[in-house]
Amino acid sequence: MSRWLGVTLLGVALTVVILATATVALGVGSASLSVGDVVDVVLRRLALIPGENVTVEADRIVWELRMPRVLGALSVGAALAICGVVLQSLTRNELADPYLLGISSGSTVGVVAVIVFGLSLPLVPESLTLTAAAFGGAILAMVLVLGLATGRSGALPPGRTILAAVGQLCAAFTSLSIMVFGERDVSRMVMNWTLGSFAGMRWPNATVMLCCAIASLLVLLFTTSTLDAFAFGETSARSLGINVTRARWILLIITALITAATVAVAGPIGFVGLTIPHLVRIATGPGHRTLLPLTALAGAALMLVADTLARTLRPSTEIPIGVITATIGTPVLVFLLRRQAGKA
Repeated sequence: MSRWLGVTLLGVALTVVILATATVALGVGSASLSVGDVVDVVLRRLALIPGENVTVEADRIVWELRMPRVLGALSVGAALAICGVVLQSLTRNELADPYLLGISSGSTVGVVAVIVFGLSLPLVPESLTLTAAAFGGAILAMVLVLGLATGRSGALPPGRTILAAVGQLCAAFTSLSIMVFGERDVSRMVMNWTLGSFAGMRWPNATVMLCCAIASLLVLLFTTSTLDAFAFGETSARSLGINVTRARWILLIITALITAATVAVAGPIGFVGLTIPHLVRIATGPGHRTLLPLTALAGAALMLVADTLARTLRPSTEIPIGVITATIGTPVLVFLLRRQAGKA
């Protein structure tokens, strides 16, 4: 009973943090608005109040410019966090996340190739082309990672997955493409994007990303028993009647698709999938039925806080979101590396 009470309180606390941070994020910026103005705009847009006192300027700033960014940050943070949960369970490696395993870097290669070389698909909108390219790059990087890490028996040793240097290879290709083949304006835009940013988030992107995050969480909630089995090793999973190879690939493809969607809309953002699952497990334990939704809430809260800091710490210059998340995540990575070294 006490455990479920703790889980419930954590969920409520995270929801309160998200609502409070979202209210602040909608009000701060080059044009500051009061909490009352923000609440009035949101309630008017939700048709809960008439909103005669809402000005056109406040409505445009809050609803058209800042709300998509807030929803985009929440969605990307939740999506990356649950990807970290899945990858850490499948590989039984506490250092696994889309960024460190090279999946984000693979997605970046796909997007950069489209932007720098002007690639396109017939009758396909540019936004979908970017997403398709990101997904293709993520799948390729994931196949390379697993190919390098899988043992001769076909098993996936937890200690080897992180050693595959696919991320560095992808980063080298990205830098080479930008420096050699990209025009100056395009290169500058791509370089800023590769550090992560929600500056270009608008309602179409935010809506798609929000739907993707919700759908991904719902789908993964149906796989909690499989993820629980993988957490105890492949042998245990097979003893429970799970087709390990098929289940692993299905879950990895879902993870790659989610990662590709986040990269396409916000660029590669690291350390969210690494840090958040570990912190949430302290309160929930390893069971994925509670771990997944609470991790999604915590990842959403972290990303929204990071994005708010990124655009307000220096009023004249926006800090790349990847810098903020790396500052938070690097100490956690060092701690996990030292803990793994102590176990060796």
